[in-house]
Amino acid sequence: MENAEKLQQQRQKQIPCGNDNKKSKSKGNGKGLREGESAGAGGRERDFGLSWRLKAEDGGARVAIAEVSGREQKAKNGSEAGGQRLAERLNQAEQLNQPERLDMLDVLVIGAGPTGLACAIDAQRAGFRVALADKGCLCNSLFHYPAHMTFFTTPELLEIGDIPFPSPHQKPTRDEALQYYRQVAAHYRLDVRQYQRVERVTGADGAFDVALRDRFERESHLKARKLIVATGYYDLPNRLGIPGEDLTKVHHYYDDPHPYSGLDVVVIGGKNSAAIAALELWRHGARVTLVHRGPGIHSHVKYWIKPDIENRIKNGEVQAYFESRVVEIGLDEVRLETPHGELTLKNDFVFALTGYHPDFEFLTSLGVRSEGKDRLPVCNAETLESNVPGIYLAGVIVAGARTNEIFIENGRFHGGVIARDLAARLASWGTGE
Repeated sequence: MENAEKLQQQRQKQIPCGNDNKKSKSKGNGKGLREGESAGAGGRERDFGLSWRLKAEDGGARVAIAEVSGREQKAKNGSEAGGQRLAERLNQAEQLNQPERLDMLDVLVIGAGPTGLACAIDAQRAGFRVALADKGCLCNSLFHYPAHMTFFTTPELLEIGDIPFPSPHQKPTRDEALQYYRQVAAHYRLDVRQYQRVERVTGADGAFDVALRDRFERESHLKARKLIVATGYYDLPNRLGIPGEDLTKVHHYYDDPHPYSGLDVVVIGGKNSAAIAALELWRHGARVTLVHRGPGIHSHVKYWIKPDIENRIKNGEVQAYFESRVVEIGLDEVRLETPHGELTLKNDFVFALTGYHPDFEFLTSLGVRSEGKDRLPVCNAETLESNVPGIYLAGVIVAGARTNEIFIENGRFHGGVIARDLAARLASWGTGE
């Protein structure tokens, strides 16, 4: 089937790790996870009971239903088998009088986004005791995406844990994705420690000590044999480094156009997020100016968005300054440098949508080395273990600053890669060896 072929192609994607011996040249699948437009129903009916029904009119309904039912059974069997293996290991630890094995996690996943959840599921199904820690809520970055966001990809390419993603749309919405990932976490009974920021990590492979701090600045500790870092990149915007950037009128994230109706808004950037924000703001009554350092709208902007924003600019409905940059933001104005000289514009709000980057400082604090101008973390492309023994990397951080290479669609398979290596290395846990 077409969907199965897509999944197989995703599994075959190479992993762009920095590595002394192996360098991947994969470009990922090129499907971004930003705001888009919803498509019509794709012949599916909605069912949030973790089942997936296709309409009877679909000629392949019986085959597809059988395929999905088989995947649901696989998810159930994998969860039960993992629980049984874990119970056996804990019983062995009790019989061998090794209480320290009972107090320590096998695996702690840092980051509870879709990739982190997938990693936890794969490790748990392999029989390991797993927990996740996140400084925010479950799927925190996805939660902070624009409220009406539509993915640029299809539901089946966002699925994890062999659980089907039910959606009536070819391109699911942010709210549908949040509901789906909540239900997957509940199905697997994942131990998610929300609003727990990882402050520091001490210890070494087999005995890491992770210091956490909650919303009220209370500190706690978790001990784990292995760590998986899946912290994403959306929490850290690429700052402009100009005067006025810290004013409250400046935002690095776009949410909803309503509060800006009738106001003068500058959008900085020329890719998908900036183009969509400019269009939505204009359509909801804002006076929009787009400022981009490039010669025009970026060629990577989605094919249904690019002509829309270019036509709005051509018609004068959205003002645009290309090969230009904002050099200062004031209380009531912004100052630009353009090819024709400096220009001051009346302004109420600024959206600096210039991209985001992984938390390289945190990776460095763990001892993870980076290579080259793209700061590719050093890791084994076959196991995803970093240069620090016992610390694995998953998701977009594997690609360093090349944040356009790994998305949910291909990062979700990293958990299986890591789980296989964990199973090979840790088979003796709980046996006294």
